[in-house]
Amino acid sequence: MESWPPVCNILMYSHDTYGLGHIRRSMAIANHLCDYNTNVLILTGSPIAGRFPFQEQVDFVRIPGMIKKTNGDYQSLSIRIDQDQALSIRTNIILATTQTFRPNLFIVDKEPHGLKREVLPTLEWLKENSPRTKSILGLRDILDDAEVICKDWQEKSVYRSLAELYDEIWVYGERNIYDPVEEYRLPVDIHDKVVFTGYIPRAHVPPEKRRKIRQQYRIMDDDIFVLVTTGGGGDGGELIDHFIEMHQYFPATLPFKSMIVTGPFMPKDKREEARKRATCHGIKSVAFHPHMEQLMTAADVVISMGGYNTICEILTHGTPALIIPREHPRLEQFIRATCLNKLNLLDFIPWNEVNPRILREKICSLIENRDTYKKAMAAFRLSGLDVIERRIDLFKRQHSILSMPREVESMTQASTNHSPTFQGMNV
Repeated sequence: MESWPPVCNILMYSHDTYGLGHIRRSMAIANHLCDYNTNVLILTGSPIAGRFPFQEQVDFVRIPGMIKKTNGDYQSLSIRIDQDQALSIRTNIILATTQTFRPNLFIVDKEPHGLKREVLPTLEWLKENSPRTKSILGLRDILDDAEVICKDWQEKSVYRSLAELYDEIWVYGERNIYDPVEEYRLPVDIHDKVVFTGYIPRAHVPPEKRRKIRQQYRIMDDDIFVLVTTGGGGDGGELIDHFIEMHQYFPATLPFKSMIVTGPFMPKDKREEARKRATCHGIKSVAFHPHMEQLMTAADVVISMGGYNTICEILTHGTPALIIPREHPRLEQFIRATCLNKLNLLDFIPWNEVNPRILREKICSLIENRDTYKKAMAAFRLSGLDVIERRIDLFKRQHSILSMPREVESMTQASTNHSPTFQGMNV
């Protein structure tokens, strides 16, 4: 049998029907893994993938975008074709890209079957025609309320696919914070496939960049800078409304300067309305920023809805955060905020309890106690990228063993057996 080639091909699938989370997570992983001997190709439906900076040997294939109309019903994002046509195009692009690229590693983000089962033909083709390709399911720390996920996975035969089509399941979180093995009732026969990588860190920003960014937006060294971000912005209008209403309620007693990043998917009319209202209170507003990590580093406090990627950026840069998690259509953000609040990593306000008074109190409390939060975040290790890199190195070593003469293989395997395994563990 042949070993993996000198250049390793990694294919990543990110369905991206809504928001920025999936493409940002995929990019963080891709940008870390790419090197002279590694190509990373991302399959994405994000309409703004090209607005992000990609490193050398990382590229993307754009599949037609789709957006959810109702639960389970999607439509084409840009071109006027029906759902079945759009899904057929996406499915065929995914399969054709896989057959041509011939990945050594295929990483599927979040959805085990892809959008409306569009990844299943590719997973089945790889199992039949390229059995040495490792198929990986990458899950964020929390998907939704456990009962919702268990019911959905049972109805869609996901548990069977996890057993038959995937080699490993990478959970981008900490088992002691939230355990999907238990919560989502994973069958015992696939427990050994689960690897808890830890949270995925983001690129660090040089300390001197903080002052440069603040100067760019006319924020002085002694100013308190509050950054409000809603990720993609498609469902962030209410959070921004709350923040602006607080300024209307306390027009002269807010001891900080602010900036709002509305997100590129907020409807244009709502985005323009928010910009006008914010300007009246001296609040800076932009629709999109390709380097959110720089703004996070420059900020003293971040206010967010608490999606996975924003939380990872907050933890990476150690910026105290106030989370206002949405509770519909999923409880993911609320569960995450509750779990991380118990570790003193952030503060949060339940969605239906937000008002100008409590919002002001929480922000002022964060400002006053920000050193406590910074200390907790500094002690929290984000190990995700390191563990992923070690898993891939292990795959490469295993394939090298497979290509050795039998007598050399037995000697090497004997040595390997003394090394600890990463499976089913945090590493």
